[in-house]
Amino acid sequence: MDILIKAGQLILSLSILVVLHEFGHFFFAKLFKTRVEKFYLFFDPWFSLFKFKKGDTEYGVGWLPLGGYVKISGMIDESMDKEAMAEPPKDYEFRSKPAYQRLLIMVGGVLVNFLLAFFIFWMILFKWGESHIDVNDAKFGLDFHPIAKEIGLLDGDIVTSVDTHKVVTSKDIASLLILEDAKQLTVNRNGEVLTINIPEGFGKRIIGEEVRSLAELRFPFVVDSVLPKGNAIDAGLQKGDSIVTINGEDASFFREATAIIESNKGKRVTIAFVRNNEPMETRCAVSDDGKIGIGPKVNDYFNVTSVKYGFWEALPAGINKGVNTLVGYVKQLKLVFSKEGVSQLGGFGAIGNMFPPTWNWYSFWSLTGFLSIVLAFMNILPIPALDGGHVLFLLYEIITGRKPSDKFLEYAQTAGMLLLLTLLLFANGNDIFRAIFK
Repeated sequence: MDILIKAGQLILSLSILVVLHEFGHFFFAKLFKTRVEKFYLFFDPWFSLFKFKKGDTEYGVGWLPLGGYVKISGMIDESMDKEAMAEPPKDYEFRSKPAYQRLLIMVGGVLVNFLLAFFIFWMILFKWGESHIDVNDAKFGLDFHPIAKEIGLLDGDIVTSVDTHKVVTSKDIASLLILEDAKQLTVNRNGEVLTINIPEGFGKRIIGEEVRSLAELRFPFVVDSVLPKGNAIDAGLQKGDSIVTINGEDASFFREATAIIESNKGKRVTIAFVRNNEPMETRCAVSDDGKIGIGPKVNDYFNVTSVKYGFWEALPAGINKGVNTLVGYVKQLKLVFSKEGVSQLGGFGAIGNMFPPTWNWYSFWSLTGFLSIVLAFMNILPIPALDGGHVLFLLYEIITGRKPSDKFLEYAQTAGMLLLLTLLLFANGNDIFRAIFK
């Protein structure tokens, strides 16, 4: 069921993004009286699921859910319609239009995706606002992944800055280490400020070892909920119990306890806890996926910083969020050229796993806004077969006054399509490899 919910969110999100992206091309094409032969969501090799024609344009839904397209008359695109291109140019064709009009037609999709992302972030901030827990409000400090402890961090430390970049939330630490090629951490340890040097290549190591959470908020393990049919209720654990040790190891903080429990999958553990100031002990079975069926109390230990926005106040904040998202994504691209980054490339499976297993509109729109930024940026890259490739050749034409030949554009389009197909197969192959072997 979780897979179906994730898949549903992925398909809906990409459908919105693709339709609006292609509408950007469609809008400028129609504005400049350029004929649009087809407007499709998904691809339709051999047949389509649904179609109708209005005017000169056929609208439809294909059966292959890998994107969508508009087919513009007189344009060398993925259709590779060489017969039409061999005929004399017609007034309504793309190739007959002035270069500036062709340029606007090509950037229309990217422009719409950027505007859409800003709009989504604007609406998110207006409806939900922003909230976070500042690391300085983490009264018990942070818990760290083992590789963070190797460089000198200890559970309970608070990382306040990475180089000159201020840390606001615990998630900032890993992202700054990965994206900023940082050299030093500033740490608050029991009121004492100290610095920790970061080994070269540590950011890449975080990626290569697939560290999902380098630092988390540290809080005591007090039981807040017990699953009615879980192992914990069979062992007699109740809401309000404070976990002290598991198998004799200190487990008074949540992350320490879960690590011990997960290391005893399929076994039984001895849990010492305190109930109403009375020390108690029980034996509890651990499931094969490392769970015992209890949830911790969390919110009582932290001050949540919340910001609410009025309708117009949310607009500049949404634009700023979109710009920061774009900057962060561009910085991530440099990692693609490392072996650690390449190994983490993912296709539709990786994108789908970004969505939560339960339908959540905040998460859905947040990810859709992020993917809109990604789609816009990737499409504007100067690669033949992408919008950016067409833009590159149009800029060359505008600057030099010379238009590349149709034969050259055909070869460039073919090369670009082969490159994109290779990347698509590689990324989705990575998904398959991870699903089978990891």
